[in-house]
Amino acid sequence: MQGVVLMAFTTGPLPQRLKIVHGFGAVAFGVKDSGFSFFLLIFYNQVLGMNAALVSAALACALLVDAVIDPILGHLSDRTYTRWGRRLPWLYAAALPLALAWAVLWNPTIDGTPSFWELLGIAVVVRILLSACEVPSVSLVPEITQDYDQRTTLFRYRYLFGWLGGIVMMFLAYRVFMPGAEGMLQPGGYSLFGIFGAGLIFLSVVGSAIGQHRLVARLPEHRPPPFSLRNAFGEIGEAFKERAFLIFAAGALAAYVSQGMTFSISNYLNLFVWQFDQTALTLYPIVLFFSVVLMFFIVGPMHRRWGKPRSAAIGMIVSFLIGFSPYALLLIGFWPQVGSAASTGGFYAFVLIANAFGIVALISATSMIAEIVEAFEERTGRRAEGTFYAGNWFVQKCATGAGIFITGQIVALSQLPNNAAQGEVGGDVIATMVLLFGALSALLASFAAFWLVRFPITREDHEARLASLNATPGEALDATARADRDAHITPP
Repeated sequence: MQGVVLMAFTTGPLPQRLKIVHGFGAVAFGVKDSGFSFFLLIFYNQVLGMNAALVSAALACALLVDAVIDPILGHLSDRTYTRWGRRLPWLYAAALPLALAWAVLWNPTIDGTPSFWELLGIAVVVRILLSACEVPSVSLVPEITQDYDQRTTLFRYRYLFGWLGGIVMMFLAYRVFMPGAEGMLQPGGYSLFGIFGAGLIFLSVVGSAIGQHRLVARLPEHRPPPFSLRNAFGEIGEAFKERAFLIFAAGALAAYVSQGMTFSISNYLNLFVWQFDQTALTLYPIVLFFSVVLMFFIVGPMHRRWGKPRSAAIGMIVSFLIGFSPYALLLIGFWPQVGSAASTGGFYAFVLIANAFGIVALISATSMIAEIVEAFEERTGRRAEGTFYAGNWFVQKCATGAGIFITGQIVALSQLPNNAAQGEVGGDVIATMVLLFGALSALLASFAAFWLVRFPITREDHEARLASLNATPGEALDATARADRDAHITPP
């Protein structure tokens, strides 16, 4: 079915101010991601005394519940019809409840050790409210611009600010909220972590919405059909029939599992394998920040040279090979004494490169979704930005939940004791943890690269599709033929 592309809010290069205010909205996601990925498992396990496997199971279940809700949120976002547009009302409405729920997560009022159901309940609330902000926000990308490279630019800024938000929280956690001998094992520090994060989340979501208000606050061109729960899941099912989305989802699934596992296990590895002191832990978010800066400068040239699919595959493989090298060298005895300056400095050099390429893989994959929107429109005659990004969140959350769950099982299988003392963990425990982590990382990186490199939409395909969708019927035929590499057109 021939559709008509909705006119984007902008044409040509994006103003710098727009890139910044749009990207700033992702700070909230970064705060959430650093909390859930780096600190929540160790907080509820080592500080509050919950079993690691039980904590990871609760967080994984919360992600699964959230993933089921996401299609509904995306569907509702696509069908919101107000003078402020489709997306902004969600950002304004969800910001404050999200901030309050985040503060409660880190300040549980339960006496003693929280139960599985108590952790699950508040984790579900936080994740659903975060989705109510993030799905509409990211759905603005294909609406703001149709340009292949400008969409990548918007995602670059989203990732930059998302990582910046997470890194700020990590730095404050290590240096301000949880300093001293107890470090990450002091409950009071997590309380401050939650309160400060709540304020930053609110400022990010509302500030970004206000900054984009003048541009995107307008009545949609067409009144959407009414909301239907059946149609919500039916549309997400239809999205998964899109070949390009299926290929993307297969690769992204493995990439997100790897990310969830790597992030959630990092504090265990930093404390018990590398034996970082307070100074070394403080350097960790700084190194991550510079890896994000490195990504910011290399992802564009990589896309121009190899395109998004190959860049994503290269990023996954390089990230694993570089990232696991210190662990491999440690196991075979070719690494400096752990805890020494040489060990810490060498490890961070590898992390700098590995994390930069890991982000390249994820930003390349996420940026692909914007091109799927027009492919779906070409096939169905409908645009469904919110649905596809909800589908991405569905994949991401299921996968990230699986990654956190895997970390809990790795910790349990390695027999790391609760309230373990740094420097007193046995070598067999360390070896088991590292080997399990490395084997699973290799498998996931290979699987992700295998599918991401097969993503079928190139820059040329996208540009020809836009021409076809915007063209007259005769022009559309010519554009479609140019987009089909296998077509054989006999000249008149």
